[in-house]
Amino acid sequence: MSLLVQRVAETLSSHGSLAQAVPGFQPRAGQTDMAMAVCQTLEQGGQLVVEAGTGVGKTYAYLVPVLLSGQRALVSTATKALQDQLFSRDIPRLVEVLGLPIRVALLKGRSNYLCLHRMEQARHSAEAAQPGAQRALAKIETWSQATRTGDMAELSGLDERSSLWPLVTSTRDNCLGSSCPRYRACHVNLARKEAMASDVVVINHHLFFADMAVRESGVAELLPTVRVTVFDEAHQLNEIGVNFLGQQLSTVQLLELSRDVLATGLQLARGLVDWHALTDRLEKSSRDLRLAAGMHRGSVRLRWTDAVPEGVESAEWTPALQNLVQALEQTQSGLETVVELAPDFQRLFERARELGQKAALFSNAPDPEGVRWAEVSAQLRLVESPLDIAQAFSALTKSVQAPLALDDEDPSNPESIQALMAGDPCRDGAPQALGAAGGVGQRAWVFTSATLGDEPTLRWFTEPCGLTSAQVMQVTSPFDYARQAALYVPEHLPKPGDPGHAGHVAQLVVEAVELLGGRTLVLTTTLNAMRSIGEYLQTRLDPAANVEVLVQGQSPKRRLMERFREGAGDGRAGCVLVASASFWEGFDVPGNALQLVVIDKLPFPPPGDPLFEARSQRITREGRSAFADHALPEAAVALKQGAGRLIRSETDSGVLVVCDTRLATMSYGRRLIRGLPEMRRLNGHPEFLSTLRQLTTDATSSTTS
Repeated sequence: MSLLVQRVAETLSSHGSLAQAVPGFQPRAGQTDMAMAVCQTLEQGGQLVVEAGTGVGKTYAYLVPVLLSGQRALVSTATKALQDQLFSRDIPRLVEVLGLPIRVALLKGRSNYLCLHRMEQARHSAEAAQPGAQRALAKIETWSQATRTGDMAELSGLDERSSLWPLVTSTRDNCLGSSCPRYRACHVNLARKEAMASDVVVINHHLFFADMAVRESGVAELLPTVRVTVFDEAHQLNEIGVNFLGQQLSTVQLLELSRDVLATGLQLARGLVDWHALTDRLEKSSRDLRLAAGMHRGSVRLRWTDAVPEGVESAEWTPALQNLVQALEQTQSGLETVVELAPDFQRLFERARELGQKAALFSNAPDPEGVRWAEVSAQLRLVESPLDIAQAFSALTKSVQAPLALDDEDPSNPESIQALMAGDPCRDGAPQALGAAGGVGQRAWVFTSATLGDEPTLRWFTEPCGLTSAQVMQVTSPFDYARQAALYVPEHLPKPGDPGHAGHVAQLVVEAVELLGGRTLVLTTTLNAMRSIGEYLQTRLDPAANVEVLVQGQSPKRRLMERFREGAGDGRAGCVLVASASFWEGFDVPGNALQLVVIDKLPFPPPGDPLFEARSQRITREGRSAFADHALPEAAVALKQGAGRLIRSETDSGVLVVCDTRLATMSYGRRLIRGLPEMRRLNGHPEFLSTLRQLTTDATSSTTS
């Protein structure tokens, strides 16, 4: 047994430092088993994939070995909220308990940091003339003089959706790099330098793949050199990666370029170019292309296997796209005449050239090895991407690189994800590595999530990520689901394809919510169902029930989550939250505030989605079943994620309702149920209502005792 294994086992034991210092910490066999597997991977190198059920304590199971190993580590999470939790709570707590001299850094994408140069220009923009904008800018300017990190998350009262946000932050497109007059004070550069000097760096998957994408174009984002990389919430890796590793062109990018060209031109080179004419044509051609894509309700993805997207008139689309190409060429020509005047014009010229190349790409036939689609909403986004990240990711996790220089000015330094494959595991100031740290080429990669598939090999995750040779491990939840939770499939409801299905679901929710006094989360598979059920509850719930109906989209997500967690009491009403999409995962409500989760339909992928169809066609060509090998595992993972909102601690109790009769009547329903925790089954509506009454009684007793 190595020294690292001994230290980790002791730390996680009943007499270890965590049990003594962290209130409520209890040793868990699954957590220790996972930690031992992480130790082995750290010592020997390679790839470890762990599905760790809710309550295992997977965060400590990978953090304790990583921190005690003394190896430089990168930890990537799915969201910025989880990233902040790791950086602000979990890692500092462990560092203190373990008594380690470890430096930790938080690294986000550049659009999360204040750009001092753009802030100084913001008052000259058209948006600054809007009501309240000057006051908001003054608040930002005051904060800019006090902040050390420049992280916009520190600034209260300014939402990411604000029109001012892009005015005071930068993107890779508009960043001036070392030519910027505020380069030395740049918060992005300071965050990178801090990361390079740290032992553990916390990032998110979007930043990881954004860096991976720009490395391929020769302009890389900096990520530190490490020996250990951990991906938490790894189930999102493939979908996030696909979005970054392809080519994209959006009307948002085009309109931002037009706005920036006009503002910079009028400020720095007024009269040298007809900036209004130039940007008017670019803006008009961008809007015309959006109009050529047609009018659609909500957001839709249009297949694009031929010259134009499906359902789009070629007579309108082709000339609109050609006009856009010409407008971008004219923009380049205009900028070229003033490119020597300021670095701002040089960067604008490069942006126009890059967007022009993408517009030309989408004017040609689609790549047969990938998939292309047009995403149409209020905006238009053209996408051509690989079907998965297997090829790129497999090459990444098996490559070997020599350590890189840290000179930001060195053009030969890719400052990229390749840096993950290099580095010194025991630098000055870092804790001495325990056990065998592995040599160059023996990097350790750990991938973990509560849901990575619906069968023991976890193929749903490993195949599209190119991890078919990885060690795979499943650790079951320590929760007693048979005692704590029940599953109900209301077979009296109409089939999910029935037009009245959402109405019947809403009626069931009303009946349940009036018994529970709220404490209900309704997860829908479509926005239409969400709106329909939400409106029904808001108009039909008896006011005497004292229940507040929250609907996604009617308030900011953070506020909805905070209000729901508050629950009833102290004059507050109980809550029912109707939501879709992002609320299926990452929404944690332990305790009595949530005791009923209602899912309207089995979450099969939408059949008309171009990416889903292209993947299905590839599976069919390989002689496999698109339904059994793709659609069903996708539904199983999504269902497992939604069901995971119900039980979040050893003392939670509740009911999961899946309002889809196929779960009980179709043969594949058994496979989906096997993928869920082993809850007891409720047989019939009377037993369901009786269980809700008992939950209400128990909740009342626990409140008064």
